[in-house]
Amino acid sequence: MKICQLCNLDSTMFHFLLPLMLGLRNAGHEVVGVCAPGPFVDKVERHGFRVETVNIERSFNIFRHAGAVRELQALFRSEAFDIAHVHNPVAAMVGRYAAWRAGIPRIVYTAHGFYFHEHMPWPPRAAFIGLEWLAGRVTDVLFTQAQEDADTARRLGLIAGKTIQAIGNGVDPAKFHDKVTAKERSAKRRKLGAPDDRVAIMTVGRLVAEKGFPELIEAMREVDAELWIVGERLKSDHAKSIEPVLAAMERDPVLSERVKLLGYRPDIPDLLRAADIFVLASHREGMPRSIVEAMMCGLPVVSTDVRGSREEVIDGETGLLVPVRDRAALAQALAGLAGDGTRRKAMGRAGRERALALYDEQKVIARQFKALGL
Repeated sequence: MKICQLCNLDSTMFHFLLPLMLGLRNAGHEVVGVCAPGPFVDKVERHGFRVETVNIERSFNIFRHAGAVRELQALFRSEAFDIAHVHNPVAAMVGRYAAWRAGIPRIVYTAHGFYFHEHMPWPPRAAFIGLEWLAGRVTDVLFTQAQEDADTARRLGLIAGKTIQAIGNGVDPAKFHDKVTAKERSAKRRKLGAPDDRVAIMTVGRLVAEKGFPELIEAMREVDAELWIVGERLKSDHAKSIEPVLAAMERDPVLSERVKLLGYRPDIPDLLRAADIFVLASHREGMPRSIVEAMMCGLPVVSTDVRGSREEVIDGETGLLVPVRDRAALAQALAGLAGDGTRRKAMGRAGRERALALYDEQKVIARQFKALGL
């Protein structure tokens, strides 16, 4: 078959969709990527894929996407795809409409986390549910990463097609593993200025408020450890900035000593193996891959009790769940684990076993192949 994989950002295609694209090609299918232009397009093309670039704005204002719809519609008609597989909320809306107009026989949508969520006020929540329902009228197959989203989709009748399946979120266990020597771990920590006996907490995410950084950074005032923050703010990101929080942190002698901003890093597996605890303080999530990566590397996880995260983390067994925006609970959970190495190791072992059983990326890809008859 000829299959289109469409998403908003080139970085999303490279970091998240490439294993699926490779799997499809290895199974004998022709795969073409479609995303916004950017530096990661070349990295995808180095794997032998053709990538067509289309600017899709990260906006839910439908009137701003008329040009993208026309461009995608023309591309879809000229390529004559058998399947259009779309990802990300905005690209999925625009892409499904264009695919339907172009007459693509099968439209598949992977919801990496519906934009609406339990903590959203009802009026915008209802609006986003309505948009998903409208786009769902032309959707044949819906994959969700979280079981909670699959259940929600069935309850609300979000797609016209009959196939709704939770597939999980997968990572490569050969890349994210817990095999590290004391010498390797010590060398990585020295480069970050972290002594071997200093507890290191790590988090990965976009530097925006909805990722819980204001609460997390303030919580570190009560945790005798250091925090490694990996990530940056995307230029296309409309979420609330944390620049005032970071500026205040730099002026604070306690927090500036405990919190380290590492920026974008290509060595996340090595950093995870050098850390002691992983934390994700997000206000909302879909099915965070960062948690799975940490579990694969044998780390206990402290996470907010949100969709996706609470499916990955078994509270008290593989990590700890805390309420959203609760700085005190976050600090208590982190401080407790920071002071208990035995519990950290037990939770880390249990987390890795769970990740291997459920979130090996080849198992996630196989679930999609089976559902699509590929």
